[in-house]
Amino acid sequence: MSLLFSRVKSVEQSIADTDEPDTKLRKDLTAVDLTVFGVAVVVGAGIFTTTARTAGNVSGPSVSVAFVLAAIACGLAALCYAEFASTVPVAGSAYTFSYATFGEFVAWIIGWDLILEFALAASVVAKGWSQYLGNVIGEGHNLIAIGGHEFDWAAALLIAVLTALLALGTKLSSMVSLVITAIKVSVVLLVIVAGLFYINTKNYSPFIPPAEHTADTGSGIHQTLFSWVTGAGDSTFGWYGLLAAASLVFFAFIGFDVVATTAEETKDPQKNLPRGILGSLGIVTVLYVGVSLVLTGMVPYTELKGNSTLATAFKAHGVTWAEWAVNIGALAGLTTVVMVMLLGQTRVGFAMARDGLLPRGLAKTGSRGTPVRFTVLVGIVSGVLAFVFPMGTLEEMVNIGTLFAFVLVSVGVIVLRRTRPELPRGFRVPFMPVVPILAVLACAWLMFNLTIETWIRFLVWMALGFVIYLVYGRSHSVVGRRLAGDAAAVNAAASAHPDTD
Repeated sequence: MSLLFSRVKSVEQSIADTDEPDTKLRKDLTAVDLTVFGVAVVVGAGIFTTTARTAGNVSGPSVSVAFVLAAIACGLAALCYAEFASTVPVAGSAYTFSYATFGEFVAWIIGWDLILEFALAASVVAKGWSQYLGNVIGEGHNLIAIGGHEFDWAAALLIAVLTALLALGTKLSSMVSLVITAIKVSVVLLVIVAGLFYINTKNYSPFIPPAEHTADTGSGIHQTLFSWVTGAGDSTFGWYGLLAAASLVFFAFIGFDVVATTAEETKDPQKNLPRGILGSLGIVTVLYVGVSLVLTGMVPYTELKGNSTLATAFKAHGVTWAEWAVNIGALAGLTTVVMVMLLGQTRVGFAMARDGLLPRGLAKTGSRGTPVRFTVLVGIVSGVLAFVFPMGTLEEMVNIGTLFAFVLVSVGVIVLRRTRPELPRGFRVPFMPVVPILAVLACAWLMFNLTIETWIRFLVWMALGFVIYLVYGRSHSVVGRRLAGDAAAVNAAASAHPDTD
């Protein structure tokens, strides 16, 4: 077991591996590209699919506070990501960072965890996109019924198209994101301005509604881990609902870490990566709080119960043009979210395959400098998930996977500062080690407020990953084979020159 933690891939070796001809990524991205990717992936999921449902079913008007709490946790983790990404500008994000600090086993675990995050996130948001398509073409037309079950053909088709686009090149994907993101942000600003004229301040009272007991969230494995430990029981509305909401809307911020996965394709990563990560997070926090305040001011939170969306509030006021604008903006916005999530997934998987923890053939890059094979594989898996599974089940799994990655990255920054203080760092986390410690505590707290059911699924997924590593990854590891080769060389030298004493 000690071997699992002794295989550490040095920062220098990680950077050297980026020059392998068959697995080399093209450096095309600038600071503007990274900011576009960050805003493209973060703005969308929360505003168009999560805000209304969380306000109506979990927290009421206090959803705006939940966004602030989630943003604080993300901001602390973002500082740690920025330092790591500027120090180790290699594809793979938290997976690569963990390999350089904790060793191969932890790197595998976090890589396996990131697969859960990005692949499921792409599927979740694709289903949100499909819902808005249903608003445009007619409710239910985005689904097909087979054997009494409904399947989401629209979400699967979206993933297929975006997979093809990503295979054609990262720079092309960035240009498409720029255009669509401009449309999306314009719609978000329109929603805020238009919604201001329909705000009734009475809708903000009670700002934190009294707790309610429901069969779905109040007992058993459906309650949050925090509620179970404290014996509170209820996680719908009230203070416990607000805390649970912060863990749910955290999903809306997922994406800035995707910027770190593109480190190897970035020009001057030491400067551009921190700018892309921190800049995109700051922009979207302001937008989220603004939209959540307008939304809950337009209609009573009780009218947002069920599977509501941002368009629900405008529909209640008969504002049909705004409803259509929201639908079109959501379709445009969620398109970029899915695309960048797929991008993040392929880059993490690419890094793992290049290290031999997944089949090395998946790391081969095509003539356009993209990992086409892994991109296609991710597209197929995410498409099937979106086609078959319901959204809520997938969404919480994404949150816990992301938070776990944030915890390891935050701890890893402290470790690498102490073990490799001489490494050049384009960005340094301020107030070390206070900020990383606060990031760990904040993310752990949000994890604590996810449901027991989510924790069980997460642990099962991690256990499956452990088995796969022992069966395949451990014996095929490039680092492991290098170390074995070094040991064999030492033994050969000792045999050729035996001790004559």
